[in-house]
Amino acid sequence: MSFCFSGFADVFDVDYLIQQMNGFVKVVKELPAEIASKEPIQVDCSKRKGQFDYAESVLPSLMKHHYISLSPAMSQRRDRYPLHAKAALCQACYNALRLTKALENKGSKLLQAIPKPFLSLHLRFEPDMVAYSQCEYSGLSFSSMEAIEASRGDRKPWTGESAHVWRNRGKCPLTPKETAFVLQSLSIPTNTNIYLAAGDGLMELEGLTSVYTNISTKATFLSGEEFASMHGNTKAALDYYVSINSDSYIATYFGNMDKMVAAMRAFKGLYKTL
Repeated sequence: MSFCFSGFADVFDVDYLIQQMNGFVKVVKELPAEIASKEPIQVDCSKRKGQFDYAESVLPSLMKHHYISLSPAMSQRRDRYPLHAKAALCQACYNALRLTKALENKGSKLLQAIPKPFLSLHLRFEPDMVAYSQCEYSGLSFSSMEAIEASRGDRKPWTGESAHVWRNRGKCPLTPKETAFVLQSLSIPTNTNIYLAAGDGLMELEGLTSVYTNISTKATFLSGEEFASMHGNTKAALDYYVSINSDSYIATYFGNMDKMVAAMRAFKGLYKTL
């Protein structure tokens, strides 16, 4: 199996992954010349309704062509995997994933600087995230509404009954104000140390900070030069590291990072996860 490590290698230790997968799956950084000269058969694994089944959709192409290219599907069925495939999956997702040494050192330094005990809060209320969710919100500022509209593109918001169903299914990221309401409903004290695991450009943040005042972010502890030298993936990796090792963790939207953090915390026996 060959992986394209662009982006991945910025965050995770590739050599460690290859070493840990030895005996499960053979992973190479580059394809052999006789294969690299060919064009792989493209297999579409894009998100679709229901769960994606590799046994039905990918395995026949792999057996026939021996050389395929596919994009991962997060909502895949795993109940039909043979035991050795389940073991390989678990090894890859847990034991074989380790941040690069530079990022792990930076994450450890950040973790030490955060006042203890602390709650890591993953907040997803950036304009592009809200536009992607196709949700409508009332009571937002004019500047927030403008930013959301600018990010929408052809993703028009749900309306009528569809909007109601979408929200009830938990598909709409919580606003900072809604988040503060949930934290208070859980009797989390307003003086709790909160590390905000979030991307740049959060909107309506005062809805949270006006209630919970002990809030910090990466930028609070990293020097301006350190912060400026990082890009989206490496910034997210620090949030991932801190969130896994926090005293408690709360996600306001169930995205891919939250699935990884919640699973890794369960794997490590850290059960204060919502």
